[in-house]
Amino acid sequence: MRLFECGTLVPGCQWHTRADEDAEVVRRAVEHLRAVHGEEIIRENMVENIKARVRDENGAAAA
Repeated sequence: MRLFECGTLVPGCQWHTRADEDAEVVRRAVEHLRAVHGEEIIRENMVENIKARVRDENGAAAA
C-alpha cells in the first residue's frame, strides 16, 4: 500500500490517502489540492513534488 500525507507538502494539513498504485495516490492528492487548498492549476512540478512524497506504508510505519 502506498501512502501520501499532505502535511509533507502543505504544513499543518492532516489529510492523507492510501492506494495500491502511485497513480491513484497522485490522482487523489491532486483532487484534494484543488478541493481543499484552492489550487486551480496543478503544474508538473507540483505533481513531481507529490510523487516524491509518496512512500510505502510499511516503511512509513517502521520509521
